[in-house]
Amino acid sequence: MQRIRSAIFTVFAILVAGATVLFAASVGLAIAGILAVLALGSMLAGKLQPAPVRATARCRKAAPGGREPRIWNDGRGTIIDL
Repeated sequence: MQRIRSAIFTVFAILVAGATVLFAASVGLAIAGILAVLALGSMLAGKLQPAPVRATARCRKAAPGGREPRIWNDGRGTIIDL
């Protein structure tokens, strides 16, 4: 009787350990998948941001000092250098 009980407990312990390993592996895969989706979204969001546009002023007369005013957009606002 003692041998049968010991064998049943051993099989039960192996089943519990296997279920625990399976659960931990599935949680690990879920976390890896979520991180992969977040990394891909972050990479795509960085590529979709508009690039700063350089604009120049075309005027008929040169500004004082012989320079043409410089105008550009740095992504946060337009900068005019007279």
